[in-house]
Amino acid sequence: MHKRETWGSRSGFILAAVGSAIGLGNIWRFPYIVYENGGGAFLIPYFVAMLAAGIPFMILEFGLGQKFKGSAPKIFSSISKRWEWLGWWQIMVSFIIDTYYVVVIAWAINYLILSFTQGWGMNPKDFFFADFLHLSKTPLQTGSIQWPIFAATAAAWLCTFLAVFTGVKKGIERANKIFMPLLFLLVFIFIARGLMLPGAADGLNWLFKPDFSALLKGKVWADAFGQIFYSLSIGFAIMLAYSSYLPKQSDINNNACMTVFINCGFSMLSGIMIFSVLGYMALQQGVPVSEVVSSGVGLAFITLPTAINLMPVPVLFGVLFFLALVVAGLSSMISITEAVVSSIIDKLHVTRQKASIIFCAIGFIVSTIFTTGSGLLLLDIVDHFVNNFGVLIGGLVEIVFISWFCDLEGLRQHINSTSEFKVGAMWKACLRFIVPIMLGFMVISNFIGDIEANYGGYSNKAIILFGWATLLICTIFSMTIAHKDFAFVKYAENNSFLRRR
Repeated sequence: MHKRETWGSRSGFILAAVGSAIGLGNIWRFPYIVYENGGGAFLIPYFVAMLAAGIPFMILEFGLGQKFKGSAPKIFSSISKRWEWLGWWQIMVSFIIDTYYVVVIAWAINYLILSFTQGWGMNPKDFFFADFLHLSKTPLQTGSIQWPIFAATAAAWLCTFLAVFTGVKKGIERANKIFMPLLFLLVFIFIARGLMLPGAADGLNWLFKPDFSALLKGKVWADAFGQIFYSLSIGFAIMLAYSSYLPKQSDINNNACMTVFINCGFSMLSGIMIFSVLGYMALQQGVPVSEVVSSGVGLAFITLPTAINLMPVPVLFGVLFFLALVVAGLSSMISITEAVVSSIIDKLHVTRQKASIIFCAIGFIVSTIFTTGSGLLLLDIVDHFVNNFGVLIGGLVEIVFISWFCDLEGLRQHINSTSEFKVGAMWKACLRFIVPIMLGFMVISNFIGDIEANYGGYSNKAIILFGWATLLICTIFSMTIAHKDFAFVKYAENNSFLRRR
């Protein structure tokens, strides 16, 4: 059996883990969540969620990966063959996310090119939906492939393939040593210029002005935990794979804390970057910030281009913003791809190069459907179900299994043995109670909401075909492949890690 790779340096691992955690959601989701949930007051539940859920879960995953030295399926199979399916559930979720996440990166690549001439014109909304996406009326009307998006998708897959194909140290680590400093540099330059704009202070006031009455709402606390969970790449195989390449004497606790703190710090920077621009935009249009604020795709490809049109030196702002989106997207995509590739290597016992070719080829083919006229609608449905159920269920089952049915105390001792500072009973309490309760609450709330009314007002047929059927595919695939041996190296059950009943 080939020797498992390791990271070239501690900084290389931290940058790669941060690169995975920092993604498009930090830039276009976090600022809106803060604005919508009490402004500065939201930071209280956000930091509570970071300390009570984000850091404990990250330490757990770093510890599992470093201890069992494998991808998610191998880790759970090493503990008990009966639990290998959980790893494949998480891998299937990662695969699906990869196939549509790459298309959003492709949009950003196209807009990066357009930003040199403000090619989206004076009506960015009409341009985005009609001229750029050629959006279909329903998800069931596929439409034709949009070749600029297709070409950019191919470019993003190629970049990701080269990073993963060349290995952990020479590919992934090297790429993130370029991407992460570049991303922070771009954001700092944007902020420095954005804060000088008239109205920027008003925008920041709208973002951070505290409404402490919001702290009495359960939804605000749920959104805080949800934002922490979604933005850290925990619960769906990525951090398990990355930490499996850590050397034996790695400081797990410090590494986890640094990853979480840097990710959350970047989210704060993103809020300043976005709302300084929205404040300027509101001033120029003579409206309150509340009338221009948005999140997600609308913020990135409609609101911000509209604001950029109004700015002095629009080329500078446009290039900085969309290059930042591309870099943030690619660093996250590389990590998602590595989670799947590492599992293929472990399961089929093939070389990294062969596993990279297999996955990237299949992923590219599947992602083509999201480059068609119905791509945004399909993406919207699939993303909703994969994130609200696929990611959350995988994380919930993992945390319950490891914290309640495995030797969590033994894992704590293993983690502490190589860490500068130690975790104790509070760490175990967070994992056994706080994290499962919050994840369970979110899963149940999402399920009730989707049963009561179709998400986004889509038809029953579209919701079933692209929503619930996606979860069914994840279930069938994970259960089936877990019972297939192929050329999989046999791993004896590590009964010592399972709690005796």
